[in-house]
Amino acid sequence: MQLSELEHVLRAAAEITKETSFVIVGSQAILLIARDVPPALLVSTELDLYPAMHPEKADLIDGAIGALSMFHDTYGFHADGVSPETAVMPPDWQDRQTLHYLGKLTAICPELHDLAVSKCVAGRDKDADYVRTLLAHGLIDLATLLERIRSLDGVRYPVPHVVAWAERRALEASQHPTSP
Repeated sequence: MQLSELEHVLRAAAEITKETSFVIVGSQAILLIARDVPPALLVSTELDLYPAMHPEKADLIDGAIGALSMFHDTYGFHADGVSPETAVMPPDWQDRQTLHYLGKLTAICPELHDLAVSKCVAGRDKDADYVRTLLAHGLIDLATLLERIRSLDGVRYPVPHVVAWAERRALEASQHPTSP
């Protein structure tokens, strides 16, 4: 996904929901929160988001511009209307969120370490690639990532397992470094 595509999805989501502020919790938030993003981090064709003031309207987004929609077929990218619970992030992630103004629209994005926490908790192959690339390019710091993971609710999430998963990604990133 490119920044222009992210902006297109946001405009379409705003038109559908009649909302102007959206929280972007998926991997493509990096388009707004980092510069010189490695191409390996831009392979996703979906933008995970929900209306900030009315998260329940995310279903409208999914139905109109989600996967397999006419929007998706036409443009080759799409939105994934998610809920605030979709991405597991540290309890204080909103203290570090950033606001990005795109015309009359506002995109609210987690800080990159907080976004990486959600990838570590999800633990899929694509998440491993994402976190490994973030670490290899020095976009996130392992100590900060581990600190944020440890701040998760240990009753709800397998924190030691997630810490070990992140440490393995860091080891892999150090064994196969890439040039930033």
